[in-house]
Amino acid sequence: MPRDSHIRIGIDTGGTFTDVVAFDESTGTTITTKTPSTPGDPADGFLAGISKVLETLALDVSSLSAISHGTTVATNQLLEGKIERMGFITNTGYESVLEIARQSVPDGYGNSYFWVKDERIVPRHLVKGVTGRMDYTGAEIAPFDEEQAREVARWFRTHEVNTLGVCLMHSYANPAHEQRMREILAEEHPEAIISVSSEVLREYREYERSMTTLVDAAVKPKLSRYVDNIKNRLDELTSEGAGAVPFYVMKSNGGVLSADEVVHQPITTVLSGPAAGALGAAMIGEIAGFDRVLTCDGGGTSTDVSVVIDGEPTLTTEGSVGVFPSKIPMIDVVTVGAGGGSIASLSPEGTLKVGPASAGADPGPVCYGNGGTEVTITDAHVVLGRIPAHLLGGEIGLDVDSARVALTRLAETLDMSVEDCATGVLEISAWNQANALRQITVKRGLDVRDFALTTFGGSGSLLLCRLMDILDISTVLVPLNPGNLSAFGLLTVDVKNDYVQTSVTLHDSIQVDQLASIYDELGERAVDALTREGFAPETHQLVRTADLRYFGQAFEVRVAVDDGPITRELVDAVAQRFHAEHRALYGYDFDGNPDQQVEWVNLRVSGIGPIQRPELLREELQENPRSEPISHRQVCFDATLGRVETPVYWREDLAPGTTLAGPAIIEEFGSTVPIHPGFVVRVDEYRNIIVTREGADS
Repeated sequence: MPRDSHIRIGIDTGGTFTDVVAFDESTGTTITTKTPSTPGDPADGFLAGISKVLETLALDVSSLSAISHGTTVATNQLLEGKIERMGFITNTGYESVLEIARQSVPDGYGNSYFWVKDERIVPRHLVKGVTGRMDYTGAEIAPFDEEQAREVARWFRTHEVNTLGVCLMHSYANPAHEQRMREILAEEHPEAIISVSSEVLREYREYERSMTTLVDAAVKPKLSRYVDNIKNRLDELTSEGAGAVPFYVMKSNGGVLSADEVVHQPITTVLSGPAAGALGAAMIGEIAGFDRVLTCDGGGTSTDVSVVIDGEPTLTTEGSVGVFPSKIPMIDVVTVGAGGGSIASLSPEGTLKVGPASAGADPGPVCYGNGGTEVTITDAHVVLGRIPAHLLGGEIGLDVDSARVALTRLAETLDMSVEDCATGVLEISAWNQANALRQITVKRGLDVRDFALTTFGGSGSLLLCRLMDILDISTVLVPLNPGNLSAFGLLTVDVKNDYVQTSVTLHDSIQVDQLASIYDELGERAVDALTREGFAPETHQLVRTADLRYFGQAFEVRVAVDDGPITRELVDAVAQRFHAEHRALYGYDFDGNPDQQVEWVNLRVSGIGPIQRPELLREELQENPRSEPISHRQVCFDATLGRVETPVYWREDLAPGTTLAGPAIIEEFGSTVPIHPGFVVRVDEYRNIIVTREGADS
């Protein structure tokens, strides 16, 4: 079967639904759909989404030019703490590096008198040391003990520890000892799955490098099985001669990577799904005229929030997933357990709490009728009338009566009415989301009021009015098909790989030739990766950056390094840029102070392979278009005021230029937007919903 490839598909697998967006490269049009997620085998929901798209378009698999996938497999494994038994190999004398960790205490103990460190990702009895040592320049100061290394490898084999991380001192400067350890493990324990720090993160700081390596090892078995399963089933679809469909997986850094490559660097996917959503929101927010945007991606298990400035999501290498630091380039996303399936329960103190436990897709909320018995955020919404008694435009019916019975049981234990209990559940959820948004703004020196909020995901827009009140945000944007925005974001993503090398040097002592040599080596690695991905040399884009700090600081600031030959003039220009960036971030700098030297720490190169992005359809604004509700229902927005008769609108009926005043409910295939009394809506030329307060300038 010849391949006539012109359909590119983005698939984002969430806790409850698998979201699918298809982009026709020949016409520029997109279609969206959803299928239920299948936790038992996520590949089932993935392939069901592809089949649904092809059936809708009356096409076959030969029409597929590429598939990009955002997966929460690694994220959920880490958030849920489901870490398989692992071992860790380090230098003799450094076996307690994981136990010592860092001395910082979360939130300064909060309101508690006691704080206990989280369980180590590898318990102390599964940590083994091997004699040998490199110094920070990469020079060997103690030879590697190969016989001891073999004994360690045999010990792990005998004790059936089959997943191993290796992190030896200063291997970022010279990986020879680590590479030899890998070779010995391959000989003595060939069944072991191994991650070594010099391949995962060639960057200094031993604890963070150790943890990043171990997180990579922890997710490698499950992610590899998952990706291989999808690849094999995709191959079965194309077994009639159509040829394999290029299959990409979303990375945390805002790029994608082929499935063949991503299994060798699985840690790069730990924020795969949330990163895609942030990129989609960034593109839509910029087109809609907002240069400073907060994103709020509400799914079935969690809500992910991030910051977008001038159309670009902010990046960090100081991120973490759950309690595990992961020092890789990633879009700066904060995740909170406040999704549609988050469970409401009693705390040990007897008060109401929401999340982080989730009912997920199976059994799901009580109203799904799949055997769920614990009240969730979705149950509270449906009992209050804020969402309809069905999902996906009627494809999935909801059992409102069962949800009310479960809420009644919970309310009785708290001596509350059902409405009070349900609104309490949603109030706690809104504050959880608001606190996450404050964490990425106020705690980082940004004023949350300077941003527009973009809400998306199946549950992301349900609490937008309450978030506006809590955070004093003036504007919220809800994009078209918000339930599928993460899948749409996958279609806006370039292939991207990041490479880093630590080279700690005072600015005045920099050897320009040595700096150029390191950047050349990193650039060659990036070019090789893009070539393997099938990009022609003329399309390659290389972006250089560097992490700089003032001598004595414990943190760095990333600054751009311009294209062109590395010269003393370019190096000095980077230092000047660092002063400006430091001042913008922290309000001061030491430019011109000879007693405060600048220090270069990490050199970075990102290799980018560009792809064709879909364009948003722009329509003319109509003057006073008609907007008739499709129905009315009783909705409770405030327990003290009770239920009010509320018009319900179908979003596709709202033409550009439409304005509505709350109370109102706006429904569409993948999501619902409740508009509380005192708020107004306008529909812009891209059919985005723009929500503001009544009487505010629009």
